[in-house]
Amino acid sequence: MPVTLGEGDFRYEVVEGWEQLPPGVSLRETPGVAVNERDEVFLLTRNTAHPVMALDRDGRFLRSFGQGVFDARAHGLFLGADGALWGVDDGTHAITKWSQEGELLLTIGGQPAPAWSGRPFNRPTHAAISPVSGDLFITDGYGNARVHRYTAEGEHVRSWGGPGIDAGQFIRPHNVAIDGEERVYVADRECHRVQVFDGEGRFLEMWNNIHRPDGMVLGPDGNLYIGELNGMDGMEGCPGLGHRISILTRGGDLLARFGHEDEGEAPGQFIAPHGVAVDSRGDLYVGEVSYSIRGRALDPPRELKSLTKLRRV
Repeated sequence: MPVTLGEGDFRYEVVEGWEQLPPGVSLRETPGVAVNERDEVFLLTRNTAHPVMALDRDGRFLRSFGQGVFDARAHGLFLGADGALWGVDDGTHAITKWSQEGELLLTIGGQPAPAWSGRPFNRPTHAAISPVSGDLFITDGYGNARVHRYTAEGEHVRSWGGPGIDAGQFIRPHNVAIDGEERVYVADRECHRVQVFDGEGRFLEMWNNIHRPDGMVLGPDGNLYIGELNGMDGMEGCPGLGHRISILTRGGDLLARFGHEDEGEAPGQFIAPHGVAVDSRGDLYVGEVSYSIRGRALDPPRELKSLTKLRRV
């Protein structure tokens, strides 16, 4: 009997063993996920031999690309309206633009700015394209506390933010999404909140009580799908802290929240949700950084489950 998650209008069936990878190929872990108009799924992995893997909607492997460009800290993946993929790598301090066939089209960054200087980039985390202007918004998140706006050609427009807990400040801006009014949603992870800005960086509102928001995407239905990371240092294994998915309206109203209170690899459990994508049918794809969070500390270290497909029912 398949495991079912969710509540209300958002109910999902766990599809076990969905991804069909070539012999000897594994994900390592899956920090980013994106879906195109044909419901083909692009996985950003930390397998440096196959950093980006493309699968069809049934999970069959199509191709991989990005070897030699992404390192073991590949971090975020976004697919824009023009069909280009944008990859973010906090290890190389770079944002790269790709065709869906794997051609590298543009690189922004690549050299670290001084930590906490506010200048792009020091360990950026994610990027998204505005459907209004076509500009690129980047969260610069591990060695900075900023959001940067760039043109699609790679020219810097403006930046905002800084370290702190006040409105407009960040403690690890980890993900970004932009809606059709160019409202910019920023997952402010260690503040357990999402902050909302206009396209010029002016603060509009914040939503609290979201546990370490990690993955975030604006779905085809106009709602925000957010992956919440598990507990912080010292709270490992604590039940009910993160390792779940939340669905909110663009006004911040909670529509659904699901995931077993205990982290794990069983159907219906998560360890470290980090990348989220939604296809045209409402199916949900959750990528996790389960090796970084748990697997590498095991004796011996081992790869853990890092991808779940949830079929909407």
